[in-house]
Amino acid sequence: MKDMAPRDAPRDLELWAGYECSIVRLHGAYRNQLDYTGHARRISDIDALADLGVKTIRFPILWEQVYAGSVPDWSWPDLFLERVRQRGIVPIAGLLHHGSGPEFTGLCDPGFPELFARYAAEVASRYPWIDHFTPINEPLTTARFSCLYGHWYPHHTSTASFLRALIQQCQGVVLAMRAIRRINPNAKLVQTEDLGKVFSTSSLTDQADYENHRRWISLDLLCGRVDRNHPMHEELLAHGIAQSALDAFNAEPCPPDVIGINHYLTSDRYLDENVDKYPTDSWGGNGRIRYADIAACRSSVDDGQLGAAARLREAWERYQLPLALTEVHNGSTREEQLRWFDKLWKAARQVRSEGVDIRAVTAWAAAGSVDWSSLLTRRENQYEAGLFDIRGTPPRPTIIASACASLAADGKFDHPLLDDRGWWERDDRYHSQDRSQQVKPRSERKILIVGQMGTLGTALASACRRRHIAHTGLGRSQMDITDAAGVREVIEHLRPWAVINAAGFVRVKQAESMASQCMRENADGPQHLAAACTRMGIPFATFSSDLVFGGCEIKRYKEDDPTSPQCIYGQSKALAETRVRAANPDALIIRTSAFFGHDQYNFLHHALGALSCGRPARASDAIRVSPTYVPDLADATLDLLIDGGMGIWHLANDGIMSWYELAEKAARAAQVSSRGLELDFSRDPRCTALTSERGIFMPAIDDAIERFAHRRKMLLSA
Repeated sequence: MKDMAPRDAPRDLELWAGYECSIVRLHGAYRNQLDYTGHARRISDIDALADLGVKTIRFPILWEQVYAGSVPDWSWPDLFLERVRQRGIVPIAGLLHHGSGPEFTGLCDPGFPELFARYAAEVASRYPWIDHFTPINEPLTTARFSCLYGHWYPHHTSTASFLRALIQQCQGVVLAMRAIRRINPNAKLVQTEDLGKVFSTSSLTDQADYENHRRWISLDLLCGRVDRNHPMHEELLAHGIAQSALDAFNAEPCPPDVIGINHYLTSDRYLDENVDKYPTDSWGGNGRIRYADIAACRSSVDDGQLGAAARLREAWERYQLPLALTEVHNGSTREEQLRWFDKLWKAARQVRSEGVDIRAVTAWAAAGSVDWSSLLTRRENQYEAGLFDIRGTPPRPTIIASACASLAADGKFDHPLLDDRGWWERDDRYHSQDRSQQVKPRSERKILIVGQMGTLGTALASACRRRHIAHTGLGRSQMDITDAAGVREVIEHLRPWAVINAAGFVRVKQAESMASQCMRENADGPQHLAAACTRMGIPFATFSSDLVFGGCEIKRYKEDDPTSPQCIYGQSKALAETRVRAANPDALIIRTSAFFGHDQYNFLHHALGALSCGRPARASDAIRVSPTYVPDLADATLDLLIDGGMGIWHLANDGIMSWYELAEKAARAAQVSSRGLELDFSRDPRCTALTSERGIFMPAIDDAIERFAHRRKMLLSA
């Protein structure tokens, strides 16, 4: 990338990276991803990328950020770019990312192109050492979302407004590059766009053809290809675009030095007039025909026509210009994120072997993103991690970071989760599919869940099935965890890639009279499992309890607070922590609290069951805990295990309440009368609520209770 070597020069596929940096205007207010993910406040993020081996970064020097006040403020890019230089990273400067500019302009403002070019000149003058620019990210996508669909400012919904915004952004790119090159003649244009293809039923061929001509329009304009024979020419003129504007592109083309393709699972689309086959939120139309618009990977389109490799081949054939995948991210579970990145890396390697000049694959959303599930239109604080999970301090590297570090080092990465395909390639991906018929993982490399019949073991197995993670489970009759030799023999025979211990003595009250058994199952057993995993060199996770704390203080306990258990059960868990860490220093030890879920072995099941039948239910208001929704715990545990988490972590839904408050809130959410709920005065005051200094990785308790109630309603009505 540094020297922009000609396409016939030998070179390795490069790893680039970038932070989701959209600054979107919504009805006069701005939503800034750099603020939401905290990247704007963490210069250490640059070091974290450099330490992974990233040599090139898409770096935001965004117009709206610099011109947010009455005078331009360059302090943030000055500071961060200096660190970029110090770490030897090549920046690709992005100046507008799904934005419409500061308040004094907008995409449909006739003065927009000139104003934007002036800003580009300021950037080039201030940072003359930057050689690579993406002046405007995805002009076509931004024009569609802002002026055709009305999601973003100026919230227009007309073809004329859409085409005007598109033309003006492309004019802005041309004028910006001219201004930049007057200052830095060596400046290169890395132009990004989503080139997803549209497929359809035969009845919608015309609509698909129109959208497939349209998907090239921004790049065709920059390359001077929109002449009178272009399929979009008449459409442009009919909606008010002057011929002189098109002639200007043709007279002085501004072809990209690299075409960057931002490819997502939702990029390729499928149109079908049989709308009843699909979810209602996919229904739309063109004013003549009503149709569903879905991700093509959920349709019957042949897999060979879909995906990044197919789009790269098309772009290469059309333009014969160097290419890069400039955004690779999947807002999904950790293993699906890994599978998606691996798929696109391999796609790039494949087309490269065919002679396509592809330079790089870009790990996008390095610090994750917020609310992209609603295109930023709703403030739901829905966070999805990227290379790093920013919910910890400092941000915690995920498995994607591990993959990137390995790929940057030698171009290779392997993990058992890659033995299975992502959901977009499995036979249960179709909208019409019976969801009860899940495709089973095929990997021989499995997670071993010890204690598969218990509440937690069942939840972990369910999460593995839902997330398509190969696993196997053992119950008491198949493995006695108190037998060290037996544990070692079973694990050596099964050879799992990781072990999760969900077994143990769970009856807190009975532990007082069954201390020896409790200690064997809760302390000896985890120690034996930890030692066997150390011997095999595989990850190990086990569970501890909030009851390792005394609960005499009115506080929420953190990981490094001293333990002082007041009961046999708590003592057994505290002893287990000590022994596990001695036997396996890399073990993942998860302290959790006060389960509730959908089996019959938890407090809410019995309390709501009684209240629903008009019977009384008793709960203490003296004991305060961090109630933990078991499905959330299972998912968070798998994420930490996959990411290589070690040491002690507190995992509980974020919040604190008494058992009485939990029952009351759950009854309200489940629409069950709480009139029969009675206070239990027999318990002494105690607080063993948990919080974390390592990061809050589970949803708030109120959110968990709402989802618990919704799921309970579905189960009761089934």
